[in-house]
Amino acid sequence: QVQLVESGGGLVQAGGSLRLSCAASRSSFSIGTMGWYRQAPGKQRELAATITSGGSTTYADSVKGRFTISRDSAKDTVYLQMNSLKPEDTAVYYCNMLMWWAGNRYSYWGQGTQVTVAS
Repeated sequence: QVQLVESGGGLVQAGGSLRLSCAASRSSFSIGTMGWYRQAPGKQRELAATITSGGSTTYADSVKGRFTISRDSAKDTVYLQMNSLKPEDTAVYYCNMLMWWAGNRYSYWGQGTQVTVAS
């Protein structure tokens, strides 16, 4: 069983920055796309950013120019640098990793980390 361990959430003032990290507990799987999703109170979970194994990135329009996703494949870790944070960025942030083993694809989620942006 693979576990994703997230860290880096917290409380920050509007305009501030936070960096989220998510590390996979096992390295025997082949990891494909990594991503960050977020879920605000009363809303559905939505995509924030993804990064492929080749380094291609996608961002939600709401975070473009402010958030940067990156990965360290040697450490099976994905990061989300969040700058110029806004109150509407307040949400629980979840990392996701798509992994391959013996020809099968698996999707794993982190436990979630709270990000609160105060106005």
